[in-house]
Amino acid sequence: MFAVRGPLDFALTGITASLALPLAAAAISMFAVSTFDTDYMLVRAADVERAVEALKKAGHRVFV
Repeated sequence: MFAVRGPLDFALTGITASLALPLAAAAISMFAVSTFDTDYMLVRAADVERAVEALKKAGHRVFV
């Protein structure tokens, strides 16, 4: 599970899309959960390393 560092302003848009698009391009399935102050992205355990690489390549900072 990846957690977006929050809290996030409720008016922000596009956060889930900015994470989902690189994962989709890498053919990695994900499940998104959004709360009032942050977002979570769940991927299969077998895809975690590839997900980290895809997110970093897209410019996201990933902390393990």
